[in-house]
Amino acid sequence: MKVEKAKIDDVKSMHKLVNQFAQKGEMLPRALSEMYENLRDYFVIRNRAGRVTACVALHISWSDLAEVKALAVDKQKQKKGMGSALVVACIKEAEKLGIPRIFCLTYKPGFFKKMGFKEVDKMELPRKIWAECFNCPKFPDCDEVALVYDVKAAE
Repeated sequence: MKVEKAKIDDVKSMHKLVNQFAQKGEMLPRALSEMYENLRDYFVIRNRAGRVTACVALHISWSDLAEVKALAVDKQKQKKGMGSALVVACIKEAEKLGIPRIFCLTYKPGFFKKMGFKEVDKMELPRKIWAECFNCPKFPDCDEVALVYDVKAAE
């Protein structure tokens, strides 16, 4: 299993993968345009044929904060460590960039807690992170769980 930065040819596959989960209400949908615009945020894992089987994004919010988002692993490939490998890639990227804290909003808090994330009240997160939320059909009644990971503490 190899985690790599996403390429332009991966975007349509990533979009399809993420939105399969979104259609089931398991994560928020992502627009194709958003994924193209933020391609540099994404990591992928591909199968032997080169098809994307898992993806995640690390999106910088501010000088001291980034978000792990759009984590999706093909249903057939789950429970094989791909999600964990992608989150580790995000943590390493945050370390490399000097970002001290990362967060996520998720419907699967147990997974992130196993990775060392700690649950926090959503209101502890800066207002800047809510800009994307205005387009969410669940706004303002967000039912996702907020978690944070202190990168510096993990060194």
